[in-house]
Amino acid sequence: MPNTPERPRRVRVQRDGPLLIEGPVEVVGEDGEVTVSRRFTVAVCTCRRSRVFPWCDTSHRRRCKPSDPGSRTERKEGDTP
Repeated sequence: MPNTPERPRRVRVQRDGPLLIEGPVEVVGEDGEVTVSRRFTVAVCTCRRSRVFPWCDTSHRRRCKPSDPGSRTERKEGDTP
C-alpha cells in the first residue's frame, strides 16, 4: 500500500536484524549521499556489516556475537549445528 497521510510508512524493527521499511525509500548517508530503492519493502542494515550498505545483505547472519552459545565461531569439532 502506498504511503499516504491516512496511512503512514511502516517500519518494522527486528532484533539482531535490519529495519524493514515499506518502499520506495531514499536513504541519506552520513556524507550526504542519497541512495534510492524503489522496492516494495526495503531492508536497511543496522549492523554495518553489509557489503552493499545501507541495504542489508544478511551479513549479520554470518557473524554472531561471541556471547551467543550458538555462534559458529565458538563451535568445536564434532558439535552439531
